[in-house]
Amino acid sequence: MFEKHTVEIEWGGRPLTLETGRIARQADGAVLATYGETSVLATVVAAKEERVGIDFFPLTVNYQEKTFAAGKIPGGFFKREGRPTEKDTLTSRLIDRPIRPLFAKGFKNETQVITTVLSHDMENDPDILALVAASAALTLSGIPFLGPIGAARVGYIEGKYVLNPMIDEMPETALDLVVAGTADAVLMVESEAKELDEDIMLGAVMFGHQQFQPVLDAIVKLAEKAAKEPWALKKIDNSELVAKVGALAEAGLRDAYSIASKQERRDGIAKVKETVIAALVPEDADATLASNVSAAFKEAEKNLVRSGILDTSRRIDGRDLSTVRPIVCEVGILPRTHGSALFTRGETQSLTVATLGTGEDEQFVDALQGTYKESFMLHYNFPPFSVGEVGRMTGPGRREIGHGKLAWRAIHPVLPDHEQFPYTIRLVSEITESNGSSSMATVCASSLAMMDAGIPLKKPVAGIAMGLIKEGERFAVLSDILGDEDHLGDMDFKVAGTSEGITSLQMDIKITGITEEIMKVALDQARGGRHHILAEMDKALNTARPELGEYAPRIETIHIPVDKIREVIGSGGSVIREIVAESGAKIDISDDGTVKIASSNAESIRAAMARIKGITAEPEVGEIYQGKVVKVMEFGAFVNFFGPKDGLVHISQLAEGRPASVAEVVKEGDQVWVKLLGFDDRGKVRLSMKVVDQKTGKEIEKAEAS
Repeated sequence: MFEKHTVEIEWGGRPLTLETGRIARQADGAVLATYGETSVLATVVAAKEERVGIDFFPLTVNYQEKTFAAGKIPGGFFKREGRPTEKDTLTSRLIDRPIRPLFAKGFKNETQVITTVLSHDMENDPDILALVAASAALTLSGIPFLGPIGAARVGYIEGKYVLNPMIDEMPETALDLVVAGTADAVLMVESEAKELDEDIMLGAVMFGHQQFQPVLDAIVKLAEKAAKEPWALKKIDNSELVAKVGALAEAGLRDAYSIASKQERRDGIAKVKETVIAALVPEDADATLASNVSAAFKEAEKNLVRSGILDTSRRIDGRDLSTVRPIVCEVGILPRTHGSALFTRGETQSLTVATLGTGEDEQFVDALQGTYKESFMLHYNFPPFSVGEVGRMTGPGRREIGHGKLAWRAIHPVLPDHEQFPYTIRLVSEITESNGSSSMATVCASSLAMMDAGIPLKKPVAGIAMGLIKEGERFAVLSDILGDEDHLGDMDFKVAGTSEGITSLQMDIKITGITEEIMKVALDQARGGRHHILAEMDKALNTARPELGEYAPRIETIHIPVDKIREVIGSGGSVIREIVAESGAKIDISDDGTVKIASSNAESIRAAMARIKGITAEPEVGEIYQGKVVKVMEFGAFVNFFGPKDGLVHISQLAEGRPASVAEVVKEGDQVWVKLLGFDDRGKVRLSMKVVDQKTGKEIEKAEAS
């Protein structure tokens, strides 16, 4: 019934198996990939007819984790998987970015790639496996995909590169880098690093590229057994139309591209396009001709800009290849926030706000590996007004989530240790203008806002976006690219880091001819740009403010014995609720006995801390305490003297000379001073009043307890 084909290799010390022909046979391509005991199913389907009237490739990539893969049932009321998690969205982007450039030019059939995690062994992250499975499914499908591609994760542990480190090894690595590409070239890099230098980062990229070559060979072997016939693809030669459009548009485009302002330049280009369409597209022409002319105009525009940069080493706005646009940095611009910064670079601007919270504000993340708490969040928003457009205001899309995570990776390595700074930190970047990398502007603004809030970053972080124009052997690396240079160029290369090294690197390449030499030039040029931006940021603020913002909560941390946690919480939480109500402070208690007490009022913190210490501390023999008589008996009085602790003052210890009765000396509710004499054979507390002056609370000289 099944025509099953399998290829298995040893990769990074674990078996990698690629299987097709047994599952999802109606898809154009389907591969079940297994690494260790983690399994991902990738399917590919493309529409049989192309979409008419579009000038882009309609590709959708979906990655989804099923909780049954880890033997779990989803939380929540509905008990089924809901909308994509952040991990789902980020991995979907991770797969999309390297495969998108490899579809044949002119292919406009709607295409969907779905990768589903079916089994997770808690050792091997499914994201790399999903990328490999998607590549294999596309290669088998017959769809015009110029692959295959491979992918690998690279760690850096004790000075050595590690291929596909396991999940429990990730805390030890100074680098988490994902690289994907073909046999000849790297197409995508995504990483977080602990201030590593450019040579180590470049070495990691090349190491990963070398190590995924066996995966490419395995995909090719599977294709030799099971690949479908290639789809017939109409080859459209529009060179004549591009030449005609170019001749009509050249003068107008040169004038338009001499305008420095983005909006004015766009308006000028739009007028040139209207003129060309009016000249070449009759009113009664069908939509196809208009679409072809529009595509040819875009091609002519691209050729003009690219050749101008290569011929003159001058860019759209008149800059040379390495100059960064003017930068203005401002901090503390919002009066009631904990920290704020406005970072402006040319026509790109990020307003970032830092907010400090307590343990109650941590984000719970329900992942396949288990539920964990995240105390650092960075959210990126891109409203339509930032590019002068009208648009719908919806929740964050893939772009917002991806850009936010890139900035998160850049900042994360320089955060203070949570034990040293026990706050929950949330950053929100509002992009108020955009023409060029807003994610790198977010990195810079986030660093400034955190320092403005008094968060002791290890070092300030800055980011820069690099571009590339390459024709044949000629190439130009561009620092701080504009939006148009990104669209018309061959590479989007974002580098963030401190004065000491790189903390995040993201690279997307649209062509297959990027060499190690070009990447090295880009990294070296980016380092110079990053240092320039850091110097501009230093003019506004170069270290964390010595005190937290006026409206930020203060947090004090104490440790209590684990066996005392129950006493602090009380039955049903009664004790801790009482402490919170009386002190006005927020209290968070961890399972290891760490207690965080937070309030914007120092007196509230002191009051809560005193109550907790009173409950958890142990009384010391020989010390004097003030207490309250809680019960009177014939043989003595019980005194509550130390938090919830009571002790007995025997009738012989009430006063000098044995009184006739206890009631002669004390009654319930009296405040008295007592000295802790010790404990009897049964652990009961023995107290004395007679050795303490009841007016002053001082021990009576030469008094002896019998």
